[in-house]
Amino acid sequence: MQLDPSRLAPMANAIRALSMDAVQAANSGHPGMPMGMADVATVLFAEQLKFDPQAPRWPDRDRFVLSAGHGSMLIYSLLYLTGYEAPTIDDIRNFRQLHSPCAGHPENTELAGVECTTGPLGQGFAMAVGMAMAERHLNAVFGGDLVDHRTWVIAGDGCLMEGINHEAVGLAGTLKLGQLNVLWDDNHITIDGDTALSTCEDIPARYAASGWHVTRCDGHDYADIARALAEAAADPRPSLVACKTVIGQGAPNKAGSHSVHGSPLGADEVAATRAALGWSAAPFEVPAEILADWRSLGARGAAARSAWEARLAADPQGSEFSRRMAGELPADKGAARDYLASLVANPPKVATRKASEMALEALTVAIPELVGGSADLTGSNLTKTKATPSFSADNYAGRHVHYGIREFGMAAAMNGMALHGGVIPYGGTFLVFADYCRNAIRMSALQHARVVYVLTHDSIGLGEDGPTHQPVEHVMSLRAIPNLLVFRPADAIETAESWAVALKQNGRPSALALSRQNLSPVRFDAEMKTAKGGYRLKAADAARQVVLVASGSEVEIALACAAQLESAGIGADVVSMPCTELFDEQDAAYRADILPAGVLKISIEAGITFGWQKYVGDGLTIGIDRFGASAPAEQLYDYFGLTADKIVPQIKARLGQ
Repeated sequence: MQLDPSRLAPMANAIRALSMDAVQAANSGHPGMPMGMADVATVLFAEQLKFDPQAPRWPDRDRFVLSAGHGSMLIYSLLYLTGYEAPTIDDIRNFRQLHSPCAGHPENTELAGVECTTGPLGQGFAMAVGMAMAERHLNAVFGGDLVDHRTWVIAGDGCLMEGINHEAVGLAGTLKLGQLNVLWDDNHITIDGDTALSTCEDIPARYAASGWHVTRCDGHDYADIARALAEAAADPRPSLVACKTVIGQGAPNKAGSHSVHGSPLGADEVAATRAALGWSAAPFEVPAEILADWRSLGARGAAARSAWEARLAADPQGSEFSRRMAGELPADKGAARDYLASLVANPPKVATRKASEMALEALTVAIPELVGGSADLTGSNLTKTKATPSFSADNYAGRHVHYGIREFGMAAAMNGMALHGGVIPYGGTFLVFADYCRNAIRMSALQHARVVYVLTHDSIGLGEDGPTHQPVEHVMSLRAIPNLLVFRPADAIETAESWAVALKQNGRPSALALSRQNLSPVRFDAEMKTAKGGYRLKAADAARQVVLVASGSEVEIALACAAQLESAGIGADVVSMPCTELFDEQDAAYRADILPAGVLKISIEAGITFGWQKYVGDGLTIGIDRFGASAPAEQLYDYFGLTADKIVPQIKARLGQ
């Protein structure tokens, strides 16, 4: 559309009207940001954004991320106005109501035009960094005819204050992600009031120091906005555009005040705003000529998409590109089977972090879309393989990201990579530092993103580094997150199976809790038993009186307990439980067979006992309900009572023997 303020102003006012009407009807929401950024968003969609509402998953579309997700009516208005199938105007009428796709904060599982779920401030920005990384990687692999698009972000003051922003900005600058452009809603307002209450930071200087291009514009001057966006698009560095705006622009009495941030305008101010804007349409109505202008922007993308589809059809790599973007794993050529067979033939005694590396050596060859990384612990997490050279500004085709000491930023970037498509990201850190990543892990689960977290040094078994580094509550706390698979494998075979199962989860993330210390092999078959979550590793020889349930490094301890019990005539099953979530998904008959009623059940895990009662009932829960200590691993296991010699007497006492 030719830049014409006389047409753009009514289009922007349509966003303002829908936003204030929806928030007023819901009596809940954030009208200030959509009203303040309406002009910037209008110019972005009119002048720069490449999109097609009729093909919302078109792989080479620009990605638009509303990092300031509290202003969700901005994106809902834009999607409706430009002609996406959803949301409908009725959906917008039902903003923030049960079953409306127009949730309080945008959710990627509800609307095709929402690239990622936002609301936790800063994470949308960091996910956009991951999207830009995925775009550059796929561009390097498949070429510019198939992959050449930008990632545009609208972020607020809160997004830029959050600690994760510093991580994301540093990573993007280091990687020179020139296709990433961030539009900062620079309105100097947070919930508490003026930003001067809490910050004196020179944000543009910080970005410039991190290798970003920085420019500014008047966020209510259409020509100036267009100039700044064009400048950002042309610069080879990631760009920050400081858009000087007035929160709640158009509201004659509340604009510029924190009172318009997170509360409805109120009926009187809505009426006054309508008058000030010259907006005479009824609530939730957009005049036909204004809607037509918006719909023309949506229709414009069809030609670019059609031309791209023709290039895809002619490209010799087109089918491979389509497979990756569809999230389909490559045809199984037997690599996983052959690797498992080698483990059965020669069971290794290795740490499960090493077993993970061994599995990845095979997997990264068989699955070229696997892109790994580590938060500066590559040599400890063992995430880099021969098939994964480093991803950098000099080699976007690389497949191992050096995230630096940025655990939260890494996790959020991986979410962005997964949501972009064409990449299956995995990244490593110590399990104890999963707390740094936790909200991003939660967002992986909420967004149904296939991300694999490689979390090593999973217990007191890491030894001398002591309680600051020894996870105690972490495995169980991760198990509490819905839609997240948590694997704690016992040996190399279970580790390989865990990877195989995790990679098949196209709708949920996985976390692998892996040991630092070597573990003896406990499995000698390749029957993919880990897919059941829990299974009978050893059946009782004598009449069954006891079922020992363990995960990870404690499975071999459970086997040692069973051997002592059997020598005393007490029949004992051993159940390996690498993934409680998968076990819970099995049918009741299977679960009852593995954990039968009428016998004493004992859990053994080097972590808190909370949660194991679900599986052992009023049986025994053996674990560590305190912080660890600094000592060699063998001494710690003995000190905390995690040995067969200290567990078996408790079992016998419970049995009355």
